[in-house]
Amino acid sequence: MSIKEQETEGEEPVSPTAKLFSYPGLHVFNIVTFGLKIEVDPSTFVEGLKNTLINHPRFSSILLTGHGEGKGKAKWIPTKVKVEDHVTVPKIDPCIENPDEFLENYTSNMALSPMDMSKPLWEFHLLKLKTSHAEFVILARFHHSLGDGMSLMSLLLACTRKVCDPEAFPTFVAPKKSKEKNVCWSLVAWLLFLVRTIFNTCVEVFNALVFICFPRDTAIYLSGKPGATLSINKFIHRIIPLDDVKNVKNAMNMTVNDVVFGMVQAGLSRYLNQRYDLETTSDTRKALDKICHHGVVFFNLRPNKDIEDLANMMAKGSKCRWGNSIGYVLLPLWLKSEDDMLEYVRQAKTTMDRKKLSLEPLFSYGLLKLIMGFFGIKAVKNLLNRVFDNTTMIFTNVVGPAEKISFFGHQISYIAASSCGISQALIINVQSYVDKLIINLAVDSDVIPDPHHLSDLIIESLSMMKSAASEKICHAS
Repeated sequence: MSIKEQETEGEEPVSPTAKLFSYPGLHVFNIVTFGLKIEVDPSTFVEGLKNTLINHPRFSSILLTGHGEGKGKAKWIPTKVKVEDHVTVPKIDPCIENPDEFLENYTSNMALSPMDMSKPLWEFHLLKLKTSHAEFVILARFHHSLGDGMSLMSLLLACTRKVCDPEAFPTFVAPKKSKEKNVCWSLVAWLLFLVRTIFNTCVEVFNALVFICFPRDTAIYLSGKPGATLSINKFIHRIIPLDDVKNVKNAMNMTVNDVVFGMVQAGLSRYLNQRYDLETTSDTRKALDKICHHGVVFFNLRPNKDIEDLANMMAKGSKCRWGNSIGYVLLPLWLKSEDDMLEYVRQAKTTMDRKKLSLEPLFSYGLLKLIMGFFGIKAVKNLLNRVFDNTTMIFTNVVGPAEKISFFGHQISYIAASSCGISQALIINVQSYVDKLIINLAVDSDVIPDPHHLSDLIIESLSMMKSAASEKICHAS
């Protein structure tokens, strides 16, 4: 059936952001890896998708971009979905010598292969592969025009259920409620919060504008080719105990996110020093300390939705707010050589606290919409390329389920997520799941030929932080 014949009254316009992600030369994908504890029955999995995911309007529609078609209008066209066409079950040699390496190569090939735009833009690969952390692996790829990473991950989790209660949705760690204060103190605290937010917003927005107009990041060490959108070609993930991170968090009275970002900064600093031998002399060591590196962190601007709301979107075809609603902030990286490993965590907290008390994500989102409205998608693409070409990495940290869950009856061992299609040489995604922390690296192997070594250094940095935190507690007592 041709696209014209599939057009119905149910077609919807495509948001400018979704159109951007499908712009020629800028096809961006979200990649999700599910490690499972048991082998998956393909027919059960397909049936599960039929009852959930494809009932969501975006997963049962074709994207008509309008690029090069003369019409200029992009729209979602509802279509009849044959789920089997979106599920691949490759034949894999059960005697593979290195299944972990096979998974890495398979993920890279899947992520970089073209996606058929004449079908809904999603796919699953069921791999009968026993790795170090799973008995079976499911790989999923979603075009970013379907929605941002946070909404897509939440939607997938809405398809899962608790292992201990097969009828219940996953639960997440609830934020701690602040203690009740008297009215006067609450008013003073609110005014201080308002003043700090306004001040931080002005400072951070000014710095962001200066960076965009006069990029000064050195991306001489960790940068991809300017404007390259398919630079990411290697995906790896490592799994560590979440309790190790919490031990440092509790010792320093900080957050898990502070510790994780501190680990990343420490690992990158050590990686640069070792790779470029910058520790050999004091002059070269000082040279790295003077270099200004930045990371890009994306913020979800949509009000948090309950898992139940997302489940209703699939069950009832609800058209509540969906799509891409994300802003970004530029995060200065502390990559100086430090003898005290905990200094990386302190600097991470200082930076994160300042960013949390600013409206920079809203500003970046509004700026992109403004430029798109006045100058078009090509101008936004050039702006994003300018940002990504002159930054060192993209970093995200997502809180996952606090209890063990199953995917259509198949218990999950871990979840790892990443992205590709952005002109960036290093993307680090961190995802928690029950008592595990999954660190996922997506790299350009021409820029970072040894990503396993980089991940080792990040994890070793955590071990050094644990030791330093233990010594701190002993001295305090």
